[in-house]
Amino acid sequence: MANVTGGTQPKAQVVSAPQGSAAGKTTIEDGVVAKIAGIAAREVSGVYALGGGAARMVGAIRDALNTTDLAQGISVEVGETQVAVDVTIVAEYPVSLQKVADDVRSAIVRAMVELVGMEVAEVNITVNDVHIPSDDEDADRSQEARVQ
Repeated sequence: MANVTGGTQPKAQVVSAPQGSAAGKTTIEDGVVAKIAGIAAREVSGVYALGGGAARMVGAIRDALNTTDLAQGISVEVGETQVAVDVTIVAEYPVSLQKVADDVRSAIVRAMVELVGMEVAEVNITVNDVHIPSDDEDADRSQEARVQ
């Protein structure tokens, strides 16, 4: 599947107008489809972040600059009438990983059907890591202890 967050040029998807409406075509870029999938995945309870380690590191820098990449951790392949989505997530601890994956899958399918108007062939989810809130607290304490 093509990674739309990389440097490759995304393909355009053409969707025909429904019968009875004005003539013309609507083009939806792959990056838009990936962004919608990313937004849908982020809204699911139990998802801490999207993307793998390197992508999250770059994402943290982008967040600091207020330029969040909403398609981070998302790959899409768009066909004539179907879309396939690959998602990499970091789950919150102690949520059920299967439940979070199912909820992410449902949210993305719903967004693709309702917002993009395309059938979903598959949504593959990779749980890359588990976020433990105590790790953040320990990091904050160690930084505070170093500053006197």
